[in-house]
Amino acid sequence: MAYRGKGGAVNDLVLIDGVNEEKILQCLETHHKHNEIYTYIGPVLISINPYKNISGLYGPSKIKKFVTKKPYENNPHVYAIAESAYRNMVENLQNECVVITGESGSGKTEAAKKVMEYVAAMSSKSKEVQRVKNQLLESNPLLETFGNAKTVRNDNSSRFGKYMEILFFAGDPSGGNITTYLLEKSRVVSQQEGERNFHIFYEILNDSGFSRELGF
Repeated sequence: MAYRGKGGAVNDLVLIDGVNEEKILQCLETHHKHNEIYTYIGPVLISINPYKNISGLYGPSKIKKFVTKKPYENNPHVYAIAESAYRNMVENLQNECVVITGESGSGKTEAAKKVMEYVAAMSSKSKEVQRVKNQLLESNPLLETFGNAKTVRNDNSSRFGKYMEILFFAGDPSGGNITTYLLEKSRVVSQQEGERNFHIFYEILNDSGFSRELGF
């Protein structure tokens, strides 16, 4: 069981004695200094954006450590949350929902990608399942192109809300639906200083062939 991280800080904030704001921040800071960006507070996972790549934090070998494991059997991780939701769905035959929230630049988009990555790794290798899995994974870059933009705090900030529904059959993804809402339409005609329009406009203009067709 993993109760503490490398720096000795507890992995679950509910285990702090005499909990207060100072102790919570101290715990999170200790984890962050040791490249441990995840901390639990009960069933909730807190993620702190490290703004850098951390070797070994994700990938197939890391995923294997969480398969069929309970959250407390490993250090806090987004894969543990994905495993818990996926396993409850398969074993209890009930719908599961993962809510990802936070301020701009906190890592919500990346967290959603990692949940998808884990679910994809759990699916079978049949041709049809692979087709559905690839469609779901490849939808993210397309949505980011039309709905993400550079802001003063984040180079790839999502300027819309997204609800992704994945349908399963016998534990494998069989289809899905993505609902988007609250797109920041005003960004098309006006941006604050130091910010940019949606990525799609720059990608179009960066295509020399398309630019010539437009007369640029």
